[in-house]
Amino acid sequence: MSGRPQRTNEYTAEPVSDRYRQCLFDWLSAHAPLWNQLTYRRRHAYFTENEDVWNVDYDDLYDEYAPILGKAACQQLTRKNSEAWRSFFGLLDTYHSDDPAVTEKPSPPGYWGNRDDGYELHGLVRNDLYTLDWDEDRSTLEFGVGDVLEDRYDFDYQERLTLEVHGNPQWDGDDSRLELVYDEAADTLRVTHPVRIQPDRVRDQRLDAYTHTLQAENTTHSAAIDVGANNTLTIVTSQGDTAVYHARPLFEKFHRHSKQIAKLQSNLPDGQYTSWRIQRRYDERGRKRDHARDAAVKHAAEWLLERNITTVYVGDLTDVLDVHWSASVNEKTHAFWSHGQLLDRIELTFGDVGITVESVSEEDSSSLCPECGSKDVSRSGDDFRCHECGLDAHADVAGAWNLLQSVVGSMARPAALAAERPRDTPNNSPAGELDGAYWEWNGHNWTPASFREQSRPRNQTSVSEPVSSQPG
Repeated sequence: MSGRPQRTNEYTAEPVSDRYRQCLFDWLSAHAPLWNQLTYRRRHAYFTENEDVWNVDYDDLYDEYAPILGKAACQQLTRKNSEAWRSFFGLLDTYHSDDPAVTEKPSPPGYWGNRDDGYELHGLVRNDLYTLDWDEDRSTLEFGVGDVLEDRYDFDYQERLTLEVHGNPQWDGDDSRLELVYDEAADTLRVTHPVRIQPDRVRDQRLDAYTHTLQAENTTHSAAIDVGANNTLTIVTSQGDTAVYHARPLFEKFHRHSKQIAKLQSNLPDGQYTSWRIQRRYDERGRKRDHARDAAVKHAAEWLLERNITTVYVGDLTDVLDVHWSASVNEKTHAFWSHGQLLDRIELTFGDVGITVESVSEEDSSSLCPECGSKDVSRSGDDFRCHECGLDAHADVAGAWNLLQSVVGSMARPAALAAERPRDTPNNSPAGELDGAYWEWNGHNWTPASFREQSRPRNQTSVSEPVSSQPG
């Protein structure tokens, strides 16, 4: 069981009656106080000399909350709290090891709101205590609650809380712990449904979500990806096709969230480091970033499958991601970009559809001309110019081109290359052949655009840093 890959389905849901809605919110509301008391006791142990967070006693909390949540929900919440602490200690070890992946000292797990500001409505259901029933007309989720709530809302014998579920399960496997989170801003209940799948079934299920598949009987090709903070993904294939996923507008939205978080933090009382409102801003900021990033990787996988790409080379930035003098650059490269998470997503998604991912050193990929090999180059934003041969290029396309040539050898220049002019396409190319070589995020999907529309930096935080230290 433990060796099976885990994938996650996501849905929205709503109670099928007002009675169930009131019961649901009472059930959700009891999770945060239990989480907060567990967290308080473990934080107290963490900051007290000679005490251990793993030795904290919480049996009395089970006695208090099990009648409302059910004993199994209390156990799941305690387990999730333990997972948060293990993650914290893992990040702390990474921080103390001077690994550039963690540049700021992590903080211990925090609270899910408070009595004055309100609680985060977040609930957990053990894998064997819920039922998802999928039907063409109406799909439902059912699970039990504690005795106190059953009595309060006059539940019949074996009656369970019932929600109508909206969405389509992309993955089919053995159920794992279900999580429900109420998004107050959208007035929506979000359901996270992880499943464990037999390894030999993962690829078939993943491919069901794609239009194209790899065709082994046809000629296969390779590609290189330059991953970056300004452009999430920049792809060059061995056939000369290119795709750029522009990230600057995404960072601008991320930065606005960061400023709102900083303002809320400045108003906290002395000795308080976070609040429910701040945590909600963090969650919203991260959710929007992750949605766009994951959608870019899935879109890129489809794009690569269409071109029968079997192997992708990705730049390894282990020795590049140093702390920069600019706070904005650090925010972009270490918070917004999440380089490690992006690589994990690429390896997971591409691997599921049969595309092999290999790491390649990015040394000199941004400071050499891919046409003539000269080091006499300049880079500003998305603009790359070689002063030796006169090549004008999109900087990240040039970087991906260099990566690919380091593996496959010299190749023809990519067709859609320049950052400023629309596209450097051959005169005999069919109209629209390269449409979609440049992509931008509209909040829901990656849509075609031209290089001319978005490639120029919009403000000083987007202007390139020195060539040796700027990732994408």
